[in-house]
Amino acid sequence: MRCSPVLPLLLGVLVLAVPTEASAARKMFPKTPSGKIEIKTIPPSVLLTTEMEGDYFDRSNDLFRRLFDYIKSNSVSMTAPVEGYLDGAGMSFYVGPEDRERGLADQGGVAVLEVPERLIAAIGGRGSYRKKNVMKLKGRLEEWLEGNPDYGPDGEAYAVFWNAPFIPWFLRSLEVHIPVRRIR
Repeated sequence: MRCSPVLPLLLGVLVLAVPTEASAARKMFPKTPSGKIEIKTIPPSVLLTTEMEGDYFDRSNDLFRRLFDYIKSNSVSMTAPVEGYLDGAGMSFYVGPEDRERGLADQGGVAVLEVPERLIAAIGGRGSYRKKNVMKLKGRLEEWLEGNPDYGPDGEAYAVFWNAPFIPWFLRSLEVHIPVRRIR
């Protein structure tokens, strides 16, 4: 049976029509393009953070649900990206400027944290939010830092996820960040 030439065209249009960003979410800082490594400054932020026992990749759905329940019950606007902490199991949502002055409080295993400006090394990537993909990016970024005499690590690596869960894996954007300090 032959496939109509219209079918591939329709599939292409559908893929392009799927939003690759959380359309209702505000971007809290510029995304690092896939395959690029850069040093950038993350502005001072307010984060909603939660932690659990275990591994991030085993607990990410539970972490996300806890944070989603908090923002839903407190009418907090969605933002992008979401941070995933690779040392243990932790996740953070950014609080948008319109919600920062509302007096949000710790509740239900979610802490409200004020974070100062951060200097980070970042590598951008595309694909699924699986451990294998994140660790591959992390390894490339660590290798780049080892060969760069201007910057040294100043904290633990973490993952940054830009897209909503309903976005197909092949359209998803992610990053790995390592806090750095200028050496020279």
